[in-house]
Amino acid sequence: MAGVYIGFPGLRSAGAPFPPEEEAMTGRRRRVESVFQGLVLAFLAAAVACAEPEAPAAVADGATPGKANAADRPARKKASATIAHIRLAGELPDGVGQGGLLADVSPHLHRIVARLDKAAEDSRIKAVLLVIESPGVGRARADDIRAAIGRIRKAGKPVAAHFIGSSPVHYSLAAACDTITMPPAATLELTGVRAEMMFFKSMLDRLGVAAEILQVGEFKGAGEPLTRSSMSPQLRAQYESFVGDLYEQLVEGVAADRGLAVPRVRELVDVGVFTPESAREASLIDAVGYEDEALTALAGRIKAEEPKVARDYAKRKVDDDFSGLGGLVKLMELLSGQKQDAPGGRNRRIAVVHVTGEIREGKSSDDLLGGGAAGAETVIDAIRGAAQDEQVAAIVLRIDSPGGSALASDLIWREAQRAKKPVVASLSDTAASGGYYVAVAADRIVAAPGTLTGSIGVVGGKIAVGGALEKVGVHTDVVSKGRNVGWLSMQEPFKDHEREAFLATMKDVYRLFTAKVAEGRKLAAAEVEKLAEGRVFTGRMAKQAGLVDRLGTLDDAIDEARKLAGIAAEEEIDRMLLPEPRGLFDDLFGAAASGGGQVARWAVGAGVAAPLRAALVARVAGLPGLEYLAADADTLVTLLSGRPQMMMPGRLRLR
Repeated sequence: MAGVYIGFPGLRSAGAPFPPEEEAMTGRRRRVESVFQGLVLAFLAAAVACAEPEAPAAVADGATPGKANAADRPARKKASATIAHIRLAGELPDGVGQGGLLADVSPHLHRIVARLDKAAEDSRIKAVLLVIESPGVGRARADDIRAAIGRIRKAGKPVAAHFIGSSPVHYSLAAACDTITMPPAATLELTGVRAEMMFFKSMLDRLGVAAEILQVGEFKGAGEPLTRSSMSPQLRAQYESFVGDLYEQLVEGVAADRGLAVPRVRELVDVGVFTPESAREASLIDAVGYEDEALTALAGRIKAEEPKVARDYAKRKVDDDFSGLGGLVKLMELLSGQKQDAPGGRNRRIAVVHVTGEIREGKSSDDLLGGGAAGAETVIDAIRGAAQDEQVAAIVLRIDSPGGSALASDLIWREAQRAKKPVVASLSDTAASGGYYVAVAADRIVAAPGTLTGSIGVVGGKIAVGGALEKVGVHTDVVSKGRNVGWLSMQEPFKDHEREAFLATMKDVYRLFTAKVAEGRKLAAAEVEKLAEGRVFTGRMAKQAGLVDRLGTLDDAIDEARKLAGIAAEEEIDRMLLPEPRGLFDDLFGAAASGGGQVARWAVGAGVAAPLRAALVARVAGLPGLEYLAADADTLVTLLSGRPQMMMPGRLRLR
């Protein structure tokens, strides 16, 4: 069945006897329980013995019985302050993430934000040291972390950054803190904004592979990496537009955070690479030193001589003892995950439904070996469940998606649109094409200034591998009946009448997309047309164009949902994260029967995509610089499957 895609350029019955082996296990379990009960009784007896009062000591001459001399009384030790130590490192994706014991082994963004917020509210914590080691975040996710840092500072607690160094996005996290310290051997990169796109047409020509891409929208260049050797003028023009705005946001942000003049920041960005000492001299950081020295300086700021350091503050500890029967249970929990704890009490709830990854039919996946996917079935179930939950007052769609299937996007749009509760969309790093399609179902849209969104257009095509197969001695004979029955065949390019039929479906999808935008954003059709054609916007540009309502973070979107639901600002609410967390087994093997995980899809069968994937992997293996093509093979296969898609132009790599 041809699909349409919208996306961006990854027991035992009662009374039955126990079988022999189970009877043996039952006997062992009874013995274990007896031993355990004995240990508990022994522990309680010891505790009672320790609690018995000791015989009174001899009273010194002149001393009052029952009272100690003032000289003999030990000095009361002053309670020491505690500094929370939190490390930002590794990938911090959006989404609910793993459940159970893996919740902090592979943390998601919401866990980091929750730990920072706990530090702001914890009366024992007097300051926070944030160690920043190149965390995997984009500009919108960085804004969520910056907002959490701001809440700690608003609580009157200083935040110091120990910045190991890396990209401008990582520097923006450090710049949100009160002070920045870098170790002597680190490097600060404040080099600006750069977008890269790789082109593979020449390689495909050598393979004998023909890629044929059609598009509706002048700026819809998602297929250009496969059909051109360089950017078209239209694609380059829009890249220059949003890269330019991201650059201006960088300059303005550094100027505001560090109290520097904008022209001076432009000069510093042109220098780009700094040693810690030169960064200090340029007022980009405050000190050069190691982590212990940053802690000492922070202790001095809160006037604590010997503060306690809560390392990995509020991070869940993983019990790695898997011995015995209990260990086996823990291991299975680790692999299968757990459902999140339901919020207790009678507080009203805001449901945060994550739409993360490429939008597809079927169930969601969160693959370890490739990008995750937002399955329409999973997301719809989450929205429907939240809409039917009487304690849920409003729904927030947290979207970090380059788009995907038009059918899946439209089904999610419909479920969000028919919810009889306020719906707010929160756009993360990317919410383009299918991702934006889903967003326009919301009553309000909140985006980060650096979000990439828009890309209202359609692109699609197929790849013909017949020539490549002929080169290696593989010949295909065809018997067919029906004028357009071969339109999805990967043996040969489109015939004229097949191309005409395919383009007609793409134009209809484009009409549907623009109509949904006009309806959701209350814009005239002519105005939408000026914003469509595949144009990509930053969140700030989209706000000016009327495609979003407010610039802000996920917390700001929740604030909008609270207002729409009529919940007073002082009233406590609970957040409910959806969909439910997945287990490690699900992430490894996916749901093959419903188009799930990447491993499952490869193992079960790739269908018509098998020749293409085989050719790509065979040619890319061992060739430096082309590993991105192998990593993006699934996205390329989707683009070239003969099914229309709405995708952002190209597979963008933005630094």
